[in-house]
Amino acid sequence: MSAAPPSVSAAPAPSPRLPEWIRSRPPSGEYPRVRSILHGQGLGTVCREARCPNLSECWSAGTATLMLLGTQCSRRCTFCAVETRWGRGAVDESEPSRVAEAVRSWGLRYVVLTQVCRDDLEDGGAAILAETVRSIRAASPGTLVELLIGDLAGSTESLGVLMKEAPDVLAHNLETTRRLSREVRDRRAGYDQSLSVLREARRLGPADLVTKSSIMLGLGEGVDELTQCFADLRAAGVDLLTLGQYLRPSPSHRPVDRYVPPEEFLTFADAARSFGFAGVESGPMVRSSYHARELFESAHAIRRS
Repeated sequence: MSAAPPSVSAAPAPSPRLPEWIRSRPPSGEYPRVRSILHGQGLGTVCREARCPNLSECWSAGTATLMLLGTQCSRRCTFCAVETRWGRGAVDESEPSRVAEAVRSWGLRYVVLTQVCRDDLEDGGAAILAETVRSIRAASPGTLVELLIGDLAGSTESLGVLMKEAPDVLAHNLETTRRLSREVRDRRAGYDQSLSVLREARRLGPADLVTKSSIMLGLGEGVDELTQCFADLRAAGVDLLTLGQYLRPSPSHRPVDRYVPPEEFLTFADAARSFGFAGVESGPMVRSSYHARELFESAHAIRRS
């Protein structure tokens, strides 16, 4: 893998042409029902906002990742398609109940929630996240909840608020290597800050909490750097890992350095497992919530063995 970052220029360099192994599937199955439930409750999804290539596949299978705290993020990462806007402290207090009703109507046994970063809120939105988990458990007691959070500005206090109603899986994405973090992520994020969030979640959460993270490939990372990420995540107590291909959302976003072949993803998965992750999902089309329930179940199977 290329170890050198792309040079900075006035106009972004074009990304390489999409290879044959990057393909989205057409809608089918449960897609119309999922779309109807989301529309009826006025809910946003990271599937749409982040232009996920797996939207059709996941919605057709009856799953989607719900986005909390609105659909506008207070940060501007160079890889992300979510709209950037300062929220000025505005929060929709009805969101937790609407999400819970959607989960109940949907009949979900496993739900994945994520959030936009809300640096305009004193707690980063932790109280709303906790209330959403609480509301889901009241409306649908048998549903397992995976929550993909931002870094809450690195606040241990805010994380503590969230952990009073801890999800079954707490995810926070490292996104990329230490060297590339400043280029790829918003300046308010940070490699060490993300590791600290994951480490503190393990400390503050219940004993059976499963933690999870994700890394994008194809941003210019080197093999040794990626291997160091695996070691750092395991040192922070992370159980589950996903590895996927970075896809450029638009010409104004960071260019793709290269498209990683499927066989390399398999090699990286084996390398990650050697560090002791309970579950690894790795492939060009993998995203942090892809096959989330299956990955969670693999972690529990290993813990029980």
